This record gives sequence, C-alpha cells and structure tokens, in this order.
Amino acid sequence: MEVFKENIEYQNPLLCLKIWKLVNNGIEYPIEWVWHYHKEVEFILVQEGGLDIHTPNKVYHLKPGDSCAIGSSQLHFGRKIGNERLVYFVLHVDLQAYFDFATQTYFRKFMEIDQPLDNLNYLLRDDEIARRELARAITSIHREIEEKPEGYELAVSMHIKHLMLVLVRHDTLGVLRTRNGTNPQLLRPVLGYVEEHLSRKIELEQVSRLANMSYSYFSKYFKKVMGVSFTEYVNRKRIQKAERLLITRDMKITEVAAEVGIENMAHFYELFRRYNGCTPKEYVLKLRSYT
Repeated sequence: MEVFKENIEYQNPLLCLKIWKLVNNGIEYPIEWVWHYHKEVEFILVQEGGLDIHTPNKVYHLKPGDSCAIGSSQLHFGRKIGNERLVYFVLHVDLQAYFDFATQTYFRKFMEIDQPLDNLNYLLRDDEIARRELARAITSIHREIEEKPEGYELAVSMHIKHLMLVLVRHDTLGVLRTRNGTNPQLLRPVLGYVEEHLSRKIELEQVSRLANMSYSYFSKYFKKVMGVSFTEYVNRKRIQKAERLLITRDMKITEVAAEVGIENMAHFYELFRRYNGCTPKEYVLKLRSYT
C-alpha cells in the first residue's frame, strides 16, 4: 500500500499556507488518490461534482458547497465520485503561525490533544451558516493569494482567523472545548521534546525541568492545560507514530513498537487497541481495504 508524507511548499512562507483550485475532468492527481499526510491542517471545499475523503475511520461524502477539515498528520486520501467534472479547493495551513500574544489562549483548542480536528466535520455537515462562512473564507483566501492585491497578507490572516472563529463559535459538541486560566505556550518546549524523543524513554523529571517547574507542579499543570496526564499524552503520541510506521515502512510489529519507545509488546497491543479499537495487523488490513 502506497503511503507518503507530503511536504507542503507555501506560496508565501510568511503566511505558512498553500491553497489551490483543482479541476478534474478525468485526469487523476496522484497525491490526492493515495494515502498521505502532512503536518499542516487541511480544509477541502467542493465547488462542482462529488468527492469522497477517506480517513482511517471515516469517509466524508462531499457534494457542491460541502467542505471538510483534516487534522495535522492525519492519514487521508480523496476519490472522485462519478464521471462528472470535479472542481474543488484545497487549503493547507499551519494554524500555529496565526496565534499571537492576544490570541494564544486559543492555541490549545487547535492542538488536537483530546480529539482530532476532523471531529469538527459534524458542524460542517449540519450547520448551514458555518458551512457558508467556511466556504466564503476559503474562496476569499484563494482569491487574495492568486491576485495578490495590496495588503493581501493582512486579508489572508484575517480570513484564517475568521475560519477558526467560525469553528470555535459553532462547535456545539465541544470538540474544541478547553479549560480557562492556563497558558499552553509554557509547554511548547515539552511538546517539542516529546515529538523528537518518542523512540526513547521520556522521563517526567527531565521534561518538568524543560518547563522550569517542579515534578509535582508540572504533573498537575500539564493535566490542567492539556486535559490528559503527561503519560497519557506520550502514549497517544507513540501510537500515532506507530500508525504511520505500520503503513509507511516495511517493519515488523515488534520493530514498530521498539521504534516508538515501547518495549513491552503486551503493553503496545493494549495501547494500540485502546486508541484504534483493533490490533496493528487489523489496522493495516483496514487501510488497505480502502485502496
């Protein structure tokens, strides 16, 4: 099964995004039709025709006017529906670049700690106002990037923030809900350290020093900010990495477990089943069945 990490080349590096309009009259776009992932969040808006967006656990059926969100590093691929002409927009954006001092308290809402961002697709399916607002933002961003009028960078930044505002205000199920009175920016060094050391043993004492906190205070603060314990967060990250390795590398399951820092195979299987509802082998077979 072909899977690859897509490297997004930004049209303007300062804006940390890429947006383009795809027209498909029967010619297939290889990047769109195979499993892939990227660190940027992705928004898709269909203008004409039909498009199915597949993730490991869901399929989104998009018709004209429909849109969907794909979270950071979320495996996915698209498939054209029928023989009609397909026209759609794809927006890749690093949302982290759009949080300044005044808005940093909202940073955690889009970090996908508790739930993947694509869990917000319920509101893009059921909320007509949110659907229209998101479509307006995406088409406006595309127009600004294409035409580059004076001040287009300000306009794009405004539309990205409006897009996030729509998601925050229309999220009736609380997918983006966070706790007040905490500053997630203090944990950035810790989160970066975890990402770089998933294959190794990660000591709580070490990361608490990175945050300039005592062992006991760090444990409480991390759970208050992130909504999960530090151990739970690391376990989730290890399994997310394992998911990618299983389908992007020709590795034995024991090798995958070792690569994500889990030496006890029983523990690895228990964690994998907890987060995916299946064994690693069943997970790979399920993804292959889509292609």
